[in-house]
Amino acid sequence: MFKIPQIIPLVLSTMLCSPPGETAAQNTSHVPDRSEIPSEHKWHLNDIYANDELWQQDFDKLKVSLRSIEQFTGKLANSSQDLLACLKARDEIGITSGKLYAFARMHRDENTADAKYQAMTGKVESLLAEAGATTAFIEPEILAIPDTKLTNFRQQEQGLADYSFYFDNLTRQKHHILSPAEEAILSRVAEVTQASENTFNMLAHADIEFPKTIDENGQSVQLSEGRYSLFIRSSNRDVRQQAFTNLFETYNKYRNTFASTLSGNVKSDVFYAKTRKYNSALEAALKGDNVPTAVYDNLITTVHNNLAPLHRYVTMKKKFLNLNEIHMYDLYTPLVSDVKLTLPYEEGLKLVRTSLHPLGPQYADILDKGLTSGWIDVYENKGKQTGAYSWGNYGTHPFVLLNYNNRYDAVSTLAHEMGHAIHSYYSQKYQPYPTSAYTTFCAEVASTTNEILLLEHMLKTTTDRKIKLYLINQYLEQVRGTIYRQTMFAEFEKLLYEAAEQNESLTADMLDKLWHELNAKYYGPDIVIDQEIDVEWARIPHFYMGFYVYQYVTGYSAATTLAEKILHDGQPAQQKYIEFLKSGGSDYSLNILKQAGVDMSSAKPIEITLAKFAGMLDEMEKLLAE
Repeated sequence: MFKIPQIIPLVLSTMLCSPPGETAAQNTSHVPDRSEIPSEHKWHLNDIYANDELWQQDFDKLKVSLRSIEQFTGKLANSSQDLLACLKARDEIGITSGKLYAFARMHRDENTADAKYQAMTGKVESLLAEAGATTAFIEPEILAIPDTKLTNFRQQEQGLADYSFYFDNLTRQKHHILSPAEEAILSRVAEVTQASENTFNMLAHADIEFPKTIDENGQSVQLSEGRYSLFIRSSNRDVRQQAFTNLFETYNKYRNTFASTLSGNVKSDVFYAKTRKYNSALEAALKGDNVPTAVYDNLITTVHNNLAPLHRYVTMKKKFLNLNEIHMYDLYTPLVSDVKLTLPYEEGLKLVRTSLHPLGPQYADILDKGLTSGWIDVYENKGKQTGAYSWGNYGTHPFVLLNYNNRYDAVSTLAHEMGHAIHSYYSQKYQPYPTSAYTTFCAEVASTTNEILLLEHMLKTTTDRKIKLYLINQYLEQVRGTIYRQTMFAEFEKLLYEAAEQNESLTADMLDKLWHELNAKYYGPDIVIDQEIDVEWARIPHFYMGFYVYQYVTGYSAATTLAEKILHDGQPAQQKYIEFLKSGGSDYSLNILKQAGVDMSSAKPIEITLAKFAGMLDEMEKLLAE
């Protein structure tokens, strides 16, 4: 099938951005223009295209390529040579369109209000839809080839070996592939059905203006999503409460519009699922990677059965923060308020290098290359896309967007995104294009393994009680934000789509109510579920990537298991892990992870992770009592 570039966003609960050279307390008056960011801290997008003119030349060539691939229509059953030539031509279209989209979109993300790159991104999105429509005949024609004849083609033509997994997977999904005409229609509709996500992005990242709020110095400063991520962690309760209120009251003003965009996106996914004859949108989202829906359901059930440690954590926070009531805006507050690990970017780089040493010298060389060769866009600037992501683009090195703010969690984010980037590097180096794109199910394993190795290194090397408390708190927050919070997101999505599939209206009131009830269930009886939090669903970009977030939970659980194997078993586990990174999309995710040493079809990895959470909670309580 036609592929678009692989962008791996960071889990929302750890999205961070802040101007360079500032700590949370100093994050005050000035978000710099992009021109103020030193060039060594910007990614090198000219490694894709040296200038916009070369981009335009490739854009024009691609339009010609789309016309030329039509010559294969109706001919794929003629010979193995025609079949291979067509698939190779489609690959070239995919590689070129990937470069075009990456260049335009990442330039747009440097400043989301930049009309020039908004327009270029839109042009490529239209061309991607056209490419999907033009190549839509390929799958139905392959499936129409008799099995015996296709087997003979694969034996006759050596070049078709690169497509072995593609053929097997395509045959498995035969029931869900439509006729060439129907596939072409669906591809052309793609640009229209993407409108809800595009509207959300423009509203949330370009148009919304947040009011001023107070910082830790009592100064009035402009609130942004990036600054909110810092203020909500402030030891000053007035700072975090005001930021919380200002942020969500702003979202609340647009709640009906956000409900409309989310509803449109859900309906789009339901439409595609029904059209392709799936029983549900959930099945459609999981079946492409051959993941049973039972894995999704078991995840929610397993976490439901282990909510007691989270409730206990909330109670502990209430006690040690000395609060009469613990509110939603208190959840992110560190229990160790007088420890500030200030880590300028160069120190963060050194720490990441050291902590990932257990992955071996080859991994270390690739990491160093990525850290020093223009892969990373480091600091926040006006209009820059919030959060962090990695972008794997076939034919060029990977790219990483950060909003580094000199805090430990920013270092953790760096390790996380470089995990994605090096995964892309390995998979694209060792896999041919047809199997180079790893699944999102596997993606979060590579990133989270890095985060865990970083934390384990920090816990092992520190002798300072307060720093150890701080790090354990970071771990507890990571599990709360990844395992518990993302499972809550996953359950929200499941209930949301089930309602849409029963033709229920997804109104703002309905979404608010559902979000409120889930927060109450997950965080337990000790917390006050503030009314403002009801609209939080409106700011979650991951809900526009249907049933994506559960993979953060599976990824973190798998990573916990693999990191322990790497640290305790040494080189054999290290080698298995590197083979996992090299595997790309050459097999189904569950199979690839089994070969690496973890079985994600069982509840055991999640149970192990939550047991570790409970154990860390015990250690935290002991240290606090000393």
